[in-house]
Amino acid sequence: MEGRLQVFSGNAHPALAVDIMRELDAPLGRALVGDWNNGETRVKIEESVRGSDVFIIQSLCHPVDHHIMELLLMIDAIRRASADRITAVIPYFGYARQEKKTSGREPISAKLVANMIVTAGVDRVLAVDLHAPAIEGFFDIPVDHLRATPLLARRYRMLSSEPIVAVSPDAGGVTRAETFRARVGGSLAIISKQRPSPDALEVLEMVGDVDGRPVVIVDDMISTGGTLTLAATLLAERGASVIHAAATHGVFAGNALQLLEMSPISRVFVTDTVPLPEPPTPDLFEVVTIAPMLGEAIMRIHNDMSVSALFS
Repeated sequence: MEGRLQVFSGNAHPALAVDIMRELDAPLGRALVGDWNNGETRVKIEESVRGSDVFIIQSLCHPVDHHIMELLLMIDAIRRASADRITAVIPYFGYARQEKKTSGREPISAKLVANMIVTAGVDRVLAVDLHAPAIEGFFDIPVDHLRATPLLARRYRMLSSEPIVAVSPDAGGVTRAETFRARVGGSLAIISKQRPSPDALEVLEMVGDVDGRPVVIVDDMISTGGTLTLAATLLAERGASVIHAAATHGVFAGNALQLLEMSPISRVFVTDTVPLPEPPTPDLFEVVTIAPMLGEAIMRIHNDMSVSALFS
């Protein structure tokens, strides 16, 4: 890409944006992103972006709707300022669990959010561990879909070389758990579950042997903590010697932290795609930063290089 590289950030996760720019060894672009007195979102890009290759970093985390609006207005402002290309860097994609209808007269919210981002004028999207593969197809523009499981596996491997059982908490996450297992060493187990509604969960059964063995529950997201705690309870009943968890997005909605504190899980590995709350027991969590991966991906996109080579 011939245009100069410029990176801006919304207010969703400024600490991650600073860490990414440290990896890029460049300053973050100057932008005013705030609120007017009447509560409406205010955006003003405070430097020229004409002809530039612009990246906007914004996780769609709580408050989700407000951060979506910030992203849309930043895209529009930069497009109207004649940037050559705009890439939305979305470490965490909100509404990702609403990618299909579970009953009649419901929206497909993830598709609507994708439509709004494209309509605002973005040229491509860089995302991390989208909850469902279908979401990538919701965008009618290029999507670079990064996976954080290799980072989590690498960190776990640094702390323990003992073969483990990688556990997928549902059938849809088997590939993710297998990726973790292949990098750490061990075997695979699958928990079958039914989710009648987005926040309701019923565990059905497990396939695989965990008796007397260390296990790692591998998932893309910890939201209410219901999936992890139920899975951990089942694994403890089946004789797992120690139970860990590894997830990309630490949403920790509601009383999730308290549930995890009371669960049989002894350690949770999570990335910093969203701002993380201060846990009641800090030793319970191990945070793995995605800033180097995102910084490398931004440079590769800017230089028209392969992004998939990051995982080879």
